Amino acid sequence: MVSDTIKDVINLQVLAEWAYILAIILVTVLLFWFFTKRHSFPALNTTPGPQFSRLSILSYRVSVVVVTFVCILAVDFKIFPRRLAKTEIYGTGLMDLGVGSFVVANSLVSKQARGIMSVNLKAALQAISPLVLLGAGRLILTSGVDYQVHVGEYGVHWNFFFTLAAVTLLTYVIRIHPKYCGLFGSTILLVYQISLTYGLNEYLLSNRRASDIVSQNKEGIFSVFGYWGLYLIGLHLGYRLFFLNSSSTNARDNLNTKCCVWVLSGVFWSLTIILDRYVERVSRRMCNLAYVTFVLAQNLQRKRPLLLEEAFNQNLLGSFLLANVLTGMVNMGMDTLAASSLQAVVILLSFKLKPQLMLYKWNHTP
Repeated sequence: MVSDTIKDVINLQVLAEWAYILAIILVTVLLFWFFTKRHSFPALNTTPGPQFSRLSILSYRVSVVVVTFVCILAVDFKIFPRRLAKTEIYGTGLMDLGVGSFVVANSLVSKQARGIMSVNLKAALQAISPLVLLGAGRLILTSGVDYQVHVGEYGVHWNFFFTLAAVTLLTYVIRIHPKYCGLFGSTILLVYQISLTYGLNEYLLSNRRASDIVSQNKEGIFSVFGYWGLYLIGLHLGYRLFFLNSSSTNARDNLNTKCCVWVLSGVFWSLTIILDRYVERVSRRMCNLAYVTFVLAQNLQRKRPLLLEEAFNQNLLGSFLLANVLTGMVNMGMDTLAASSLQAVVILLSFKLKPQLMLYKWNHTP
């Protein structure tokens, strides 16, 4: 995990302009290895289905958080390529994936995805109360220290913690069996996209704001429908791909799941291209249909588990909060835009390795 963080920092900054060349070299080496290898892939044939699914989801969730750790601070330094930063209205930067990926990561392993439907109001309140408190805390802190916040992203008072809380509450209140969540989520997204196409997008992208709470936070409130649809589709995929036949130990089921994931990724990439060209360009700010398919396409490309990932997997929300606190400390303590490239890399490595070491200690204390 430590070596992976170092790799992420270097790749996202120092080697960012060489990304395409490195990708071509990597693909060439992999193809050469594939065609010269005579025996089959042991990982595809021997890993039990449930174990493969658990480790794959674990690795994916942790990868999302680790890359987020790097980017939320790295974007404040000049060395970070602007093309990887969040887009203003339309487009697909690396950091545009962050919020959508976090929603998908939560949906794949949610109680509903595991088939647990007996959830009462008390459990729902317990699930959203930490998110509401974190959202309120972030609002108070950013206002108190006059921290720079882009109003056009979520609104005047809204932030991503409130979005997560709203999505969680809606999913608990409107309970639907996971096998129907894909259809229900797609319906929500279609209705929302039609609304955007016929005038809602103009309202959300305009600078006009009335004094009411909805108008003040229009971007954050209306984008909840997009994130809710994304969450429901992720919930359905988690149920179908990883938990529906979790008792099976057949290695062929493992291979079928992996093939299905890659096919779905290809389908979502195709939908993203079509929607982006003929319906509406990808927009994280509105969380439109093209953004949802873009996030799903990217997040269905997974990799093998790494060291220390169990610790991160058990503390995802705490890790995300810790990274935000450390980022705020750095921004208040120095002028990040004036930092040299060497200073930026050293600071990023220091502050991104620290949460990993802390989590390691917490999970290995007798």
